[in-house]
Amino acid sequence: MSYSVTEPSLRQKWFAGLLVIGYAAITLLPLVWIIATGFKSAPDSIAYPPKVVFEPTVEGYVNLFTTQTRMPADLVAEPREQLPWYEQVVRERGNTIVGASRFPERFFNSVIIGFGSTFFAIVLGTIAAYAFSRFRVPLKDDLLFFILSTRMMPPIAVAIPIFLMFRQLGLNDTHAGMILLYTAVNLSLAVWLINGFIDEIPVEYEEAALIDGYTRFQAFYKVVLPQAATGIASTAIFCLIFAWNEYAFAVLLTSGTAQTAPPFIPTIIGVAAGATLFLLPVMVFTILLRRHLLRGITFGAVRK
Repeated sequence: MSYSVTEPSLRQKWFAGLLVIGYAAITLLPLVWIIATGFKSAPDSIAYPPKVVFEPTVEGYVNLFTTQTRMPADLVAEPREQLPWYEQVVRERGNTIVGASRFPERFFNSVIIGFGSTFFAIVLGTIAAYAFSRFRVPLKDDLLFFILSTRMMPPIAVAIPIFLMFRQLGLNDTHAGMILLYTAVNLSLAVWLINGFIDEIPVEYEEAALIDGYTRFQAFYKVVLPQAATGIASTAIFCLIFAWNEYAFAVLLTSGTAQTAPPFIPTIIGVAAGATLFLLPVMVFTILLRRHLLRGITFGAVRK
């Protein structure tokens, strides 16, 4: 019986498939558990041993979007059938709704700061990476290492100087301040990752475009950027994940106006529901960019 050195056998395929399925199940289990907990009642969510089979309820999401208080005695006798469905859910626990929660505001702050800082980090990082890749920059390797070294230091190590600087500049608890901070932190990662992808794009493509009458900017915009879309998309996802999940600076530098969701979610009722909704934007963003996450066949197409 002959065996191929390139084509895996049927047994190897089955084994590899089982490994992938097992890894996916282990990875997704915490996510599935958080989503399921968001549809549990308060007693079921803290039950021990944990309940796998339960009666679904939207109580957690009602708690997430409302502010509640104990129901006054004069409301106890009020017929529940005449109340909105979400008020009926709250009344079952002896509470009444007194207003909306601040979760939507905090969630919207995360969207502004997370996507805003990602946009600026990608734009500045792409320009810097292109300059390092295509032009003769004095002390290029030293500068690249210096840029990378800023990522080695834990950001929280400079929290106190940044807090004092932001207070002097009036950037505490502002969207602009948080976008500026997260852009600065993500910029080193953006430069290094995108620079690696641009280095793989043959310079002959740009030279051909310049010969055809393109300007340097046109060659960059119409030739380099489409080829580097894979690296830019991957870098954007990493930058967004950092800005979206960052907790320490959000606690230290914000308190009301620009506070994001991470420091706010642990303080509310309906943590699992809040965590579930908090996952959605990054998940949708990754799905939208998934076709760019595989390397294009043009990388390395021209051999020197």
